[in-house]
Amino acid sequence: MRSIPRFAGLDNGWKQPLAVLFAGLMVSACGEQGRQQRGIEGSAGFAGQAATAAGAGGAGGAGGAGGAGGGGGTPALADASTPVAGAGGGAGGSAAVDASAPDASAPRDAGANDAAADAGPDAAPGSDASTDGDGCNAAVLDPTSPPSSLATTGDLGTHDPALIERDGVFHLWQTGRGLPAKTSTDLLRWQGAGAAFPNGNPGWISSQVPGATDLWAPDVSYFGGRFHLYYSASTFGSNRSCIGHATRDAIDSGSWSDQGPVVCSVTSDDFNAIDPNVIVDEEGTPWLSFGSFWDGIRMVRLDDGGDRADDEIHALASRGGGAIEAPFIVRRCGYYYLFVSFDRCCNGASSTYNQRVGRSQNVLGPYVDAEGRALMQSGGTLLVTGEGRWHGPGHNAVIFSGDRAYNVFHAYDGDNGGRSILRVAELAWNADGWPVSGGP
Repeated sequence: MRSIPRFAGLDNGWKQPLAVLFAGLMVSACGEQGRQQRGIEGSAGFAGQAATAAGAGGAGGAGGAGGAGGGGGTPALADASTPVAGAGGGAGGSAAVDASAPDASAPRDAGANDAAADAGPDAAPGSDASTDGDGCNAAVLDPTSPPSSLATTGDLGTHDPALIERDGVFHLWQTGRGLPAKTSTDLLRWQGAGAAFPNGNPGWISSQVPGATDLWAPDVSYFGGRFHLYYSASTFGSNRSCIGHATRDAIDSGSWSDQGPVVCSVTSDDFNAIDPNVIVDEEGTPWLSFGSFWDGIRMVRLDDGGDRADDEIHALASRGGGAIEAPFIVRRCGYYYLFVSFDRCCNGASSTYNQRVGRSQNVLGPYVDAEGRALMQSGGTLLVTGEGRWHGPGHNAVIFSGDRAYNVFHAYDGDNGGRSILRVAELAWNADGWPVSGGP
């Protein structure tokens, strides 16, 4: 178990707390190498979030009115003063960031013009995207047209994105004060959409995790007839952490009803209860994976209501106390694919985050990479790493929409002071059954 604090610049990838000066206020920015550094007060869209939280969407959540939509923790915040022209940024300030750099192209559709940045993903307006592409015909790689990054615009300041689609609208939540939200109808143009908890953290957090401020690394899912939002509460350099749980009946209206903590860790544990992700297995059972550093990635079984079903904790992946975190599991063509992030985030253009993947025919593993190395023994096939202006791409989410899949993550923009920016890339599976991602 690793119990020493993590500080930016050290070989073990630990981060130092950050302080962000905005609108004349000093805002505490907590953090950690994987949400132990995510406790930042918003990022690119924090202008609206900090200044107009009360009017940022009432009950909060994606799809609400208002333009809070702040981004997650990052050492340097994108300038929120000027929305991108034509990007549809939310009122209250959206990120003045245009990610349509030469390396970013429009989504590819049959017969689509790659220069048409407003041509959205090939999904029916009423279709539901999910993390289940269990059929083998979903997101098949065309070797003549490899996956590329999408030309995103609007409110792009983001850390640790998680998203779901309903009725043609993508709803995204992220690290930050109250868990800021964004929406998009095409995965290209993003606008702020309030926050899950606009009136402050759920009351149990102050006693269970003293000192926790911003909430980190959310996950959104639908099972048991309700929408579920899981999130992390922690403090810098500590595994005294909890994963909280909130529910609501509609994805785009009503307040999130907090259900309290689902799993917690204390300093004597060899795991860290942050970075949640839900996967529903082929029998309909929901499972919650989580973990950051310490001895790696863990999983617990949930009941149909989203609470913990038993006392068992299963180990999925480990680097022996090294930098691994942010699990995300999808099911496709008879396999479960476990995506994780290796190495160091939250250090701007010096971040070394990279995405890895392994697979198993059982949700509990064992997971192995393309070379047969066990993820429990530091294995993991490289999926995305930094390139060009984009550094430290990590904490990814995967979403299926129609017959396509997308890899959604944050990366640090070397052309904009190392700010943490939302990235969306096409994702497809090759003939050997391994995912290939555009990016970074």
